[in-house]
Amino acid sequence: MPVKFKLLREPQPKTIPLVFFMFEGDYIAGYSLFKFLSEEEKDYLKKIRKSVNPKEKEVKLFILPKTERKILTVGVSKKSEFSTQKAALATRIAIQTAKKEKIKKFAFWVAPWTDAKKTQDFYEAVAANAQMANFEFVKYKTPPKDGFNFIDEIQAIAARPDKNIAEGFRRGTIVGEEVNAARRLANTPGGDMTPRILAQHARRDAKGTGIKVSIFDEKKIKALKMGGILGVSKGSDERPRFIVMEYLKGPKNQKPIVLVGKGVTFDTGGLNLKPEQAIYEMHMDMSGGSAVIHTIRAAARLKLKKNIVGLVPAVENMPSGSSYHPGDVLRTMSGKTIEVLNTDAEGRIILADALTYAKKYEPALVVDIATLTGAAMAALGQRWTGLFTSDKKLEERFRKLGNETGDAVWPLPLTADYEEEIKGTFGDWANIGKTKYGGAITAAVFLWQWAKGYPWVHLDIAPRMTTIEGEYLAKGAAGAPVRLLVRLLEEF
Repeated sequence: MPVKFKLLREPQPKTIPLVFFMFEGDYIAGYSLFKFLSEEEKDYLKKIRKSVNPKEKEVKLFILPKTERKILTVGVSKKSEFSTQKAALATRIAIQTAKKEKIKKFAFWVAPWTDAKKTQDFYEAVAANAQMANFEFVKYKTPPKDGFNFIDEIQAIAARPDKNIAEGFRRGTIVGEEVNAARRLANTPGGDMTPRILAQHARRDAKGTGIKVSIFDEKKIKALKMGGILGVSKGSDERPRFIVMEYLKGPKNQKPIVLVGKGVTFDTGGLNLKPEQAIYEMHMDMSGGSAVIHTIRAAARLKLKKNIVGLVPAVENMPSGSSYHPGDVLRTMSGKTIEVLNTDAEGRIILADALTYAKKYEPALVVDIATLTGAAMAALGQRWTGLFTSDKKLEERFRKLGNETGDAVWPLPLTADYEEEIKGTFGDWANIGKTKYGGAITAAVFLWQWAKGYPWVHLDIAPRMTTIEGEYLAKGAAGAPVRLLVRLLEEF
């Protein structure tokens, strides 16, 4: 359920619940500017204003006498530590608290920064995070009698209209909705989200946006000699698809940015079957693909004047009598061969074909996004996406964008020293390293063999596949790194 933002001078109705975002140790302030408050309400706020004293992330609920208006106070941070991301987290906390209190609408006070871009970026983050915090995946749940608790509307009260605040809300709403759409796809169980159905979603969601979608079936994939995709998909009754999305609204001579997303709609591990505790969430192994689909849709809705291409190799990795085997050697579209040492390292195999296909666009930049390795999670925990590139300027750019948008990334090594680790015995390259160490790095170095010849960044989003406690988001897919990618497309 999307939240609708309204920028108003007075709330409608005047008895609407209010949210005050406050610094640690601060007093409730600004209420004197709310002309719609009754004198009794102002007197009550004056009495309690010094007793609130919120700590960061702390929420307090007050019910004003007579009118029974609800007041939420949310501790943002110490004033000296304030940032856009602190405000974004406070927004999530406010949304989650309001939902628990069954509040459908609330109002809060807004004011512009002195800088127009800062104003837009700040309120974009507020709106995007409000949408993200409001989201829950309830498709398979029986609705309660009173319906699910979602926020319908947020009213931003301003002393005067401000176009930059309004634009920030507009952009943030689009970005937040597309993050949630990516989460919705990734949350859908594998039985209802096959390669064919994922391709249908990509086509349907592109309608009316200016995005051209081409779906390659197994026959076309064979004609392109994409042996990696064909090999991984052999064990499944669900046949593979290769999804191509083209949004070409930039100058004709502008080289495109190509986004490549891993689309394994369910990953059992194949014949190297995953353990029971690791298999349950593997319908989310297409989170990279869902991020690509909805990043491009966000770009189209924002009407970016850019050339953007999305590529999603979509497969199921299943064990059966026809599965590919450990020891098989697969010939990829590039002509290079892959010696399969482990069928559960399938994502890099299908990405090899997609990275080769990307070359036809002579891209300005290729970014692949994949829930690729548990090793990245072991190295980084669950708060950072693993960033790999040999280009230091790109590394710094992605770190900056990650910090600005909340899709944080952390660089890991990418050097030719690791190539010895993945040289095959009977094929050109082995799909896992020779030791159990540095698995995220050897996976990235493997992909690098197919990504030479253009600027390239690899994002291992396995650490950010799911939300975690303390993020104030519903359990399930996290939707990373859609926010980062949208900002990249805007600024590249």
